[in-house]
Amino acid sequence: MTMPSQTPYLPITSAQLIEDAVGCWEAGAAVVHIHMRKPETGEPCGDVDLWGKVLGDIKERCDVVVCTSTGGGPGMSVAQRAAVVSAYRPELASFNLGSMNFGMFAAIPSIKEWKYAWEKPYLENTKDFVFKNTFADLDLMCRTMKEYGTKPELEVYDVGHLYSAAYMIRQGWLEFPIHIQFVMGVLGGIGTDIRDLIHLLDTAQRLFEKNFTWSVIGIGYPAEFALGTTAALLGGNVRVGLEDNIKIKKGELAKGNRELALKMAGILKGLDFELASPAQARKYLGLKGLDNVNY
Repeated sequence: MTMPSQTPYLPITSAQLIEDAVGCWEAGAAVVHIHMRKPETGEPCGDVDLWGKVLGDIKERCDVVVCTSTGGGPGMSVAQRAAVVSAYRPELASFNLGSMNFGMFAAIPSIKEWKYAWEKPYLENTKDFVFKNTFADLDLMCRTMKEYGTKPELEVYDVGHLYSAAYMIRQGWLEFPIHIQFVMGVLGGIGTDIRDLIHLLDTAQRLFEKNFTWSVIGIGYPAEFALGTTAALLGGNVRVGLEDNIKIKKGELAKGNRELALKMAGILKGLDFELASPAQARKYLGLKGLDNVNY
């Protein structure tokens, strides 16, 4: 969601993505979630060769779990979005659970100077954009992840997505235990009020009982940290990152994903939580391990 014009600290090149991922691991993150961008302009892309460089170098430097994005960008087919899974067989990959309005155009007034020509039209076009994830798309994504042993991280942007997941479980497309990522605050999805999180969690518990793990990401500041802290107190897990929030505190840009991870780690430690290691996260999520990826 974040444009290069919004912050100079957004990692764009392979080297920057690798350094940021390793930095987050050093800050205490057990999992990093990565999107690929064109290194010349920062535009979203699904270049499989770029994925290979980033994944391989991260693996050489640390044991962090990598959750590859299958969200892609506007105009990419579901097969293109899933290509990283079939090519590299990651342990974990995002899995968007439904079609929805996905508005990013509201950020335009806050950007005073544009770094690249593609950014403003990209945001403007989201006023008439539907993020397409039909049941046919979901079926293909399920089959791809199952074939290559990649666990889906189920991206839930609204409560109806949980009912879609329940249907897919009944049909055998998905298997328990599932892992859910509540994504809160996208224009077109559920909001960032704590009561929204309670509603999502209550619905998930009714549908899946104890057969799921879960995490939260809140869009923007202070939602990212407020919802993350609430999630931890409710027994869930936490995600932070420049994809969703560019500020470390009111009026101040975070100088990278590592800084956001450090702040969240400090909040959790201050509440006497222990951070999970990558090994503990693999066991908790039921992942296949680094020995079984294709990078």
